[in-house]
Formats: sequence, C-alpha cells, structure tokens
Amino acid sequence: MNRELIVNVNPTEISIALCEDKVLVELNKEQCQTGFAVGDIYLGKVRKIMPGLNAAFVNIGHEKDAFIHYLDLGPQFPSLQKLVASQQPGKRGFRVESMKLEPPVEKTGKIGEYLQVGQQIMVQVAKEAISTKGPRLTADISLAGRNVVLVPFTSKVFLSQKIRSADEKKRLKRIAAAVLPKNFGVIIRTAAMEAKDEDIEHDIQTQIDRWRKTCAAIKKNAASAPAQLMSEMNRANTIIRDSLNGSFSQIAVDDEAMYNEIRGYIRQIEPEKEKIVKLYKGNVPIFDNFDISKQIKSLFAKYVSLKRGAYLIIERTEAMNVIDVNSGNRTKAEDNQEQTAMDVNLAAAKEIARQLRLRDLGGIVIIDFIDLHKAQNKQALFDEMVKLMATDKAKHTVLPLTKFGLMQITRQRVRPAMDVDTSEACPTCFGTGTIKPSILFTDSLEGKIDCLVNKHNVKKFALHVHPYVAAFIKSGRFPLSWKWKLKYSMGIKVIPNQSLGFLEYKFIDSDKNELDMMEEKEIK
Repeated sequence: MNRELIVNVNPTEISIALCEDKVLVELNKEQCQTGFAVGDIYLGKVRKIMPGLNAAFVNIGHEKDAFIHYLDLGPQFPSLQKLVASQQPGKRGFRVESMKLEPPVEKTGKIGEYLQVGQQIMVQVAKEAISTKGPRLTADISLAGRNVVLVPFTSKVFLSQKIRSADEKKRLKRIAAAVLPKNFGVIIRTAAMEAKDEDIEHDIQTQIDRWRKTCAAIKKNAASAPAQLMSEMNRANTIIRDSLNGSFSQIAVDDEAMYNEIRGYIRQIEPEKEKIVKLYKGNVPIFDNFDISKQIKSLFAKYVSLKRGAYLIIERTEAMNVIDVNSGNRTKAEDNQEQTAMDVNLAAAKEIARQLRLRDLGGIVIIDFIDLHKAQNKQALFDEMVKLMATDKAKHTVLPLTKFGLMQITRQRVRPAMDVDTSEACPTCFGTGTIKPSILFTDSLEGKIDCLVNKHNVKKFALHVHPYVAAFIKSGRFPLSWKWKLKYSMGIKVIPNQSLGFLEYKFIDSDKNELDMMEEKEIK
C-alpha cells in the first residue's frame, strides 16, 4: 500500500491528509496554539468533588472544567501526589527512581478519599473537549515515543500483543531492563520489532528526559496553577510517529518551518527516511495539487455516492451516529434482489469503514444495511466489516446484524469528530436570490487589482479564484491576465483554487499573507 501524508499550513490551522493509494482516508485539522490536545500534561486544581458520580471536576485552564473519574486516577496516584507535593516551592523535591512507592489505589474506593477541593494534581488529557463537555483527564500518566510508551511508578515491561516471536520478546525485554531506572516501566510498541537496540534505548532515554522536564515544570508553575507542564507534539508528528513505516512514499509540506520540523523529527527516529519529506513550492494549493480538495467536497457531504447509483446517508446526533444504506436505482436493472442487496452492502461496508476513519466518528454507530434474508450472507457481511475495521487504530467493537438488519459499532472517541461544511454560500447574493451580472465579475476584479497596485503599492501577488473563472481569465490569444500585467506593470499569478466558490476570490501577497479586498456590500 502506497501512503502519502499531505500537510497544508495556514495562519490559523494546520490540515493533515493521509492518503492510501491516492485515496483520502484520514483528515486532521489542528488549530494553531489552542492547546488541550490528547497527551498534554497539566498541573490542575480540583474545582468540585462529585460523590454521586465518584468523580471530580478539575480546572486546567480550559473554558470548561475537565472531568476525572475515580477509575482514571490510576493505581499509582498516591505516589504521583507524593511527587507533586515534593515539587512545591520551598520543598527539596526528589526523583521517581529514589522514591518509596505508596500502596496502590483500591478499585472500589471513593474519590473523596484521595482528592479535596483546591488540591493541585498532575493530570493528562485523555479526551479533548467535545460539544458541551470539557476535556476528559487521567492521572495514570504515560509518555509515548516511536517504539515505547514510558509508564512511571511501575517496574513492569509490557509488550504489544502483535509481537508474537518468543526470541523478539526476550530481546525487547532485555533492552528495556538494561536501560530503565528504578520505578519506571514501559509498554513496548509494535514498531519496536523493526527497530535496532540503540534506537529503542535512545527512545526510552528520550521519554525519561521528557518526564524529568515535566517534573521540573511543576516547581516553576506551582504558584500559578493551573498550568501546562508538557505539550504533546503537533498532530503531524504524532501521525508520523504512530504510522511511519515502509509504505510511506512521501510527506509533502507547503510551509518551510513545518517542513524543517517534520524533517528534524524523522531524522531522530528514522534517518534513512528523511528524504521522503518534500517541500511543496507549487503555485496551485497543495490540496488541489494532490486532488484532496475535490475528495473532501465529495466525502464530507450528507449524501455519499457509491458505484452504480447506490449511496449512503450519514446523520450525526448527540447520542449516536446513524448511517443508512440505499441501493438507489440499481435494483431496477437487477433480477436477483438478494445478490443485489449483498453487493450494495459489501460496497457500503468498505466506504463506511473509510468514513469512520475520515470523519473520526466515535461513540455508537448504527448502520441500516439493506435487508438480507440468507444467514450466510448476513455472516459474510459481518465478517467483511470486521476485516475492514481491522486497519482502524481506534478501539472499536463490531456486533453482528440484528433481526432488523441493523449493525452496531462502538468506536473510541478522543477528539471531536471531523466536520467539514461542503455547502457553498452564494458570495454575491448572500441569500437574497438575486445577483449582479456575473459577466461583470472580472471587471470587479480588475478594479480591486487597480486599487492594490496604485493605492496600496502592491506590485507582486497571486489571485486565487474558482478553476472555471481561472480558465476564463487565462483563455484566448490575448487573455485577461496578460492584459492586466501590461496595463498595471505588476507580477500577477492567477491560481485555480478548488476550495473557493464560483465567484469567490483571494489575493495573496509574496509572503503568503491574504490581502483583504472585500467591499462593505460584499460582507453584509
């Protein structure tokens, strides 16, 4: 399988697209400087104890209080609190490896036995804020690397269940035992099977160094809690860390700073793969160049088309996600209804598995497949769905079809579902239903170019417009773009941009900053 990672950097957000054989399978959007991402570690303050829920609300600086359940404290919470207390101002402080660990937390205890209002606790974000809910926290701290996950306050070495070789298990346990200090354990990831001894040792040491920096940050921020102690790496590097393997053909980035950051990270974990990172310098937007913009428009709509007239309807509610499978007009051309239903259901199952990853749908998913009457077909559909979902890294459970033809899937949700509005608001009428003559659009653009050149003294810029408009501007023996260059003596590039509506436009200067040329009548 050929994998590509495409990274589009904008001033407000970073969009990361993961493609498999040129087909978009994952889309992540990360807001710049928002914080509160999964894996971030905070020094929080207990705001409220909820005995009825056996949980507490914790202030970590988010607009909504974060939630932590008693079972999320982790077995080593008393030892963690002992460490936090030792790092307070005026205290000497000590390291984990020199500590005497406290007795573990009882599974059937009450949260009031361990937490009090106003208490400072060290927590890690387990789920990002979703809808009206604040972040979900855990006090069972872990630090993820390429090959291992470091777990303080334990001495155990855990291995991924996908590691089957007895010799490999012995090798990995031997490496971990030789490097780990006292009171530190690790979970050895599947990626470690292909790693050299020195790479695993370096990964463990890197995570230990990160832990020590996090502990040092407690003393610096104790007086100003809530405060962030350690930030998880950006989303692009996280995907690379968890997914980088031999099937990656390239990682394309359109921002030089992000390019250098990703290249530097890959140089640390797998130097031989550094060359697959490429800086995109094309004039066309990077998502348009790799045919991602078009896929986004078609895949995030309410109606998702399948082959030969079949389609899906995807509805999201607060309680669950519902997917309806429809055969469309396909049944008119087929005689065998059972076989037709089976063919449509199998095609739908493949697309649904992709949509769950793409939209990052979590919680309960109900799928209304076309009714099947034969038990072997129902079982075959279930087996196919399980097989298709096997590549999904999120924890999930697939249940067999019910007697009503419904399939239930639960899927882990750690961040808000990806939601892309594929509809386009009319940029000229703004819902009134009437527009000025579209043939005058280029005259309006020329007026704005005149303003840019003669009033604002901008001599070099790019004009982003819809591909149809771009084709019109650049068509003919003496195209409009050529006439504009001669008339205004400036450097202009007309760039087709698939993300824009038919009569939308953007002016981008040579430093990639957007120039606001919207008139008052255009923004009402």
